[in-house]
Amino acid sequence: MASVRRRGTTATALLTMVLAATACGPVADRGARELRVGYDTLDGTLPVWPPRGSLAGDAAATRAVTEAVRAWRSPIDDRAHLPSSGILFSGEVDGTRLALVAADVPGEGASWLLQLTGNGGRYTVTRASEYSDPGYLAYADVLPVHLADSRRYLASGRVERLLGPDGRALVLSDGLSRPVRVPACAAVPVTATLRATESLPRGRAAERLLDLGTATAEPRYPLVRDETGSGRRALDGLDTCVLADERGPFGSVPRRIGDRDAPRSVPESWPMEKVSVRAIGEMALGGGDPGDLEQLTWETDAGTMTAVVYRPADGGTPVVSPADRSNPLQTYVLPVPGQPLVVLTWRGTRDTSLSVPPGTPRLVDRPGLAVVPMPAAKQTFSLAGAEKTYYRSVGGR
Repeated sequence: MASVRRRGTTATALLTMVLAATACGPVADRGARELRVGYDTLDGTLPVWPPRGSLAGDAAATRAVTEAVRAWRSPIDDRAHLPSSGILFSGEVDGTRLALVAADVPGEGASWLLQLTGNGGRYTVTRASEYSDPGYLAYADVLPVHLADSRRYLASGRVERLLGPDGRALVLSDGLSRPVRVPACAAVPVTATLRATESLPRGRAAERLLDLGTATAEPRYPLVRDETGSGRRALDGLDTCVLADERGPFGSVPRRIGDRDAPRSVPESWPMEKVSVRAIGEMALGGGDPGDLEQLTWETDAGTMTAVVYRPADGGTPVVSPADRSNPLQTYVLPVPGQPLVVLTWRGTRDTSLSVPPGTPRLVDRPGLAVVPMPAAKQTFSLAGAEKTYYRSVGGR
């Protein structure tokens, strides 16, 4: 039986039930020469991804899509495994041939959403995004379709209703929505209502997702699960292009393959779910009014990540730090223009005390939070606890 990571939301508990309903999950002839059309997953008797699109039954289109997927390689040169991949949509959209493929890439246990465009008798992979969760992409219920200046969404057979970023219901034709206006660099909500099925007898009124914007660069997957709505609140007013930058929270921890960084792959800090924020204090700069310091937290395939956000009191552009993995003593480099800072956070108790290098001024000094100027050379900070002392170094090269 296929082994798939369980996901944290109620809707994703469907996975276990679907596997049970199909006995062993996705099953295909391992000698298949062409991609299947649709995906053989069932929720009870309901096909999750039936064949979709006006070209779903076109054998020539299927062969051409198969050849394009066969030639595709991931950023680390892995290829799709055709017998366990499938064409989720194949049709003509706005006068252009469009195909969407759920590609299983066994080398890293990854699932990819491939978007292909047809021209004449040939297809080309024009967009390739690695699914944030290492489970099967085919168990998601809403998939993004990239357009030049907008977005479409492809909905599974479980989706009864789909609300766009403006909260209005989207018209679905063969599972595909009309074009939706989505900003390039801001997070907006997309919400699905899931029908009652064998694995979800009462259905689900709100399967919440965040679309991080049309400027999200491949291979980063633009949809993030937002079960409680905390992510929408956390990212309000933040530029997702800045968050995704290699110096921003979501893009700053590179993926490592073996003993090397893989800069063309999805960063280890890329969000999967549970984006949230909490206030940690205030900070005044240059004699002005104090702005808010917040700690941003999110879950990734590599574990919990955190970052710091500074929101100026005058409503100016927020400043964000790179990501830091969850640690007893968190250290963040906050690139405030003209005054880079180091923000240190910890769980403040009577048994913990922070030590900073001699002569280091503390711009903010309160239990659980300290802010100091960015040192020109490497400096080490320590947090003494009841049983252990933790050390973090910042500065220098």
